[in-house]
Amino acid sequence: MGIVLVTAQRSEKSKLGTTRDLIFQENPPHQDAYEDNHKTSEKKKGEITMSHMTTLARVHERVENMSRNHVDEFIKVKDISFNNLDTIRIGGRTHLLRPVAQQSISCRLGIPINYLRRCPQDIQALNMNHWIREETHEKLFFRFDGQDVRAIFTPRYIPTDNREVMQKLDALNYDPDTRVQCSLDDEFMSLSIPDSKETFQFNGERMTPGISVSNSEVGLASLSIAAFMLRLVCTNGMILKTEVSASYRHVSTKILSELPGVLSNVSQELGRQKEQVRLSLESKVENPESTINSFNKQFLLNKEEKEAVEWAMPLEYGQTMFNVINVYTKAAQYQELPAESSFRLQKVGGMIMSMVK
Repeated sequence: MGIVLVTAQRSEKSKLGTTRDLIFQENPPHQDAYEDNHKTSEKKKGEITMSHMTTLARVHERVENMSRNHVDEFIKVKDISFNNLDTIRIGGRTHLLRPVAQQSISCRLGIPINYLRRCPQDIQALNMNHWIREETHEKLFFRFDGQDVRAIFTPRYIPTDNREVMQKLDALNYDPDTRVQCSLDDEFMSLSIPDSKETFQFNGERMTPGISVSNSEVGLASLSIAAFMLRLVCTNGMILKTEVSASYRHVSTKILSELPGVLSNVSQELGRQKEQVRLSLESKVENPESTINSFNKQFLLNKEEKEAVEWAMPLEYGQTMFNVINVYTKAAQYQELPAESSFRLQKVGGMIMSMVK
């Protein structure tokens, strides 16, 4: 189990009804415990994802490769028109709108995305071209990957790039061969760095704490820092709830300049969390299936996330809260999940850990 102590605030994505600024919303202690689970796999629409255990150097390389064709541009609203929900015309050029960009612009225009998806393409264009003329900003901020539009923001909402995050971590002199846990795709990055010097043990369970950094270049979440905990036997990762708040709106890069101090504050929470691990190991659960179903509803898991939990249940089955927590942290390794869902399941594991009394 890898555990991350949550310091992140909930994504702006949950505030779509009221937000206009956001258009949508190391070394291993034992090498055999850190089997190199570095993976890249094809996802829908040709996306590539990296997941699970790898090295900091590999993450840096992957981030650089993914960023090669990234371009940002302020686009005049008068130059924007739509062929349909899938394509946008900018000054006579046609560009593909990726799913997050579709959600972004539909929210900005005040048109429910599910309604647009049900409409014929000519009705999509009619709606979108009508409401773009009501846009109050003279320009919108577009993020491109090659010719594809990956995100759209208002001019003052500027996200933090994953390259900036990696460069700041490099400045902290981490060894490039440091073993890390990473989930990374076009929409979200979660990077956790265990600290082998702090490894501890309860009831035969060896745990390594550390720090976790998460970021979305397309507005799914704020740049955040959290405390992290890794269960060595299976490399499950968990994000735990802490009293340290280290989440910043993308309009500011303050967290990057204050990163060393933020990491220090997060690390101070680890001592308190060791007690939560002990309590979870001692807390019995009479009906794990019912308990997990209740948590699925409580934390509003989507269909993919529930499928991941179902996959993980027989792998981590047991009658303690520690087992229940590990079902969620194991589910985060489900290969079909997008990076944001992997992070979310690790976070759910941490939130459940914080509830144990």
